Order: sequence, then C-alpha cells, then structure tokens
Amino acid sequence: MSHYSIRDLELLSGIKAHTLRIWEQRYQLLKPTRSDTNIRTYDTEQMKLLLNVVLLQNHGHKISNIAKFSSQQIENKVIDLADQHLNYPDQIQVLTTAMLELDEPRFEKILVVNIEKFGFENVMNFIIYPFLSKIGSLWITGAIGPAEEHFMSNLIRQKLIVAIDKLPLQPKENHKTFVLYLPEGEYHEIGLLFANYIFKSQGHKVIYLGQSLPQADLLFVNEKYNPNFIFTCITSIPGSDKIQHYIDWLSEKFGGTNILATGYQVVNKNLKLGKNITIVSSVEDMQKIVNLIG
Repeated sequence: MSHYSIRDLELLSGIKAHTLRIWEQRYQLLKPTRSDTNIRTYDTEQMKLLLNVVLLQNHGHKISNIAKFSSQQIENKVIDLADQHLNYPDQIQVLTTAMLELDEPRFEKILVVNIEKFGFENVMNFIIYPFLSKIGSLWITGAIGPAEEHFMSNLIRQKLIVAIDKLPLQPKENHKTFVLYLPEGEYHEIGLLFANYIFKSQGHKVIYLGQSLPQADLLFVNEKYNPNFIFTCITSIPGSDKIQHYIDWLSEKFGGTNILATGYQVVNKNLKLGKNITIVSSVEDMQKIVNLIG
C-alpha cells in the first residue's frame, strides 16, 4: 500500500494543505498516521476518500454534509455522478481514483466513454495530459509506485497505439520528417506516442525509435535520414545532475536539426539551450509548432 504526505494529497486533490488540516480536525474526514515528529502520513484509502469528497463538493455537496456520509455512501454517490456528464477536471479525479484502485474496467470505461464523447485528441489534451502532469511529480518522488504507473501507462499506451494505427501510412507531399526517441534508460513512452499521433495526423513522416535509444544509434539515424526535427521526452533519465550535459550534447551533435524536448527534466528548468533546441512545455506548444510547420 502506498503512503502519501499532505503535500501529495494537496497536489492530487487540488485542496490546500491548510484546508485539509481543517477538514481533519473539524470533521474527522481524514485519519492520518503520525510519526514521532508529528508528520502526517496517509494511505491509499485516505487518498481515494479525499478525491471522492472533492468530487462531491464540486457538485454542490457541503463538506459538513459529506462528513456525515459513510465511506460506502460517498462512493455510491460518486458512482452516480460518474454516470452523468462530468467536466474535464472531474474526469481526471475519477481517473485518478481508478488508478489508485488498479481498477482496469473503470479506467477503461472512463477512457472509452470520453473518447466517444469528446474525440481522441481532446481526451488526450484535456484529460490524459493534465492527469499525467498531476501524477508526474508523485512518480518522481516515489509516492506512486511502479504498479500504479505501469497500470495506467499500459492502458493509455494501448489507446494511443490503436489511434496511431488508424492514421494514413502515406505522408503528405510537403511533409517534414520527425525522429522520435527516448534517451537510453528512459521508458516513459506516453508523451512520445502522443507526439507520434500528432505529427502523423498532420501528414508528416515519423521515424519512431521508441524507448531507451543509445546515443550512437541516434547519431546513425540522423546521418542516414537527415530529419527536419528530433523529438524526445525526458521524464527521469538523464537526471537533474546530468541533463544540462545531455542537452549540450544534443545541441552540438545535431546542430543542423531542430531539437524538440519535453518532460519533467527539461520543462520549467533553468537550462542553457542551444539555438536549435526548443522546450515543449505543453500539448498546446506542440500543436502550435505543428501549425507553424504547416
């Protein structure tokens, strides 16, 4: 069972730590364990309860009334809500709860229903990417373990691959060529797969090299195919102590190629960037780049 700090709860629920403490003291909604130094720790059940409470509060229930419900009553009311037309933030909350429970049918249903309702690209833009961003820091700090990360990544990955397979194989006449890869030791592939979908859906040629690519192989592909763009996602490797060196290497070795980089290790970091390197901070940034290319 995972354990969470009050900061983790704040990040996932959107409720400030000060408010969480008030809810704990006034309504006994949360029941953390405490260390010898009085540091609060919450288990998975407490996290799930909080996410459900926030969802009910967002739909008009007063916190004083929610506190009177049993855990089962809260869960039943959330299930009733989930069958209605929830907005994007609510869908993210429900998706997070399904991940914590490792509830594949529920996770799958949320994805399928939303894809049918909003379309694949909107689901990725407004549900999946905010969801991944929300839990990304928890993965880095270890609050979310490999089980939860692999569970949700594999289900989202399946949806992306199906969507990519439906795209035309032949690029448009005036296409650009993109090489997509993850650095050696990096396996967080969701962002790379979505970039594959975006570039291909706009008629461009994609050379998809996937996870954990050795530097020598990237050099070989670049020399052989002379792509217009190289796109990479750097979530965990190289780490913060080596990322500047890696960015410098990319800038130097691929001086004639546009490098697009995204991921936890490069977005909103104080890195020195070569002229040929662009940090892609969001889905909107990536789509703007594609629109400028034409």
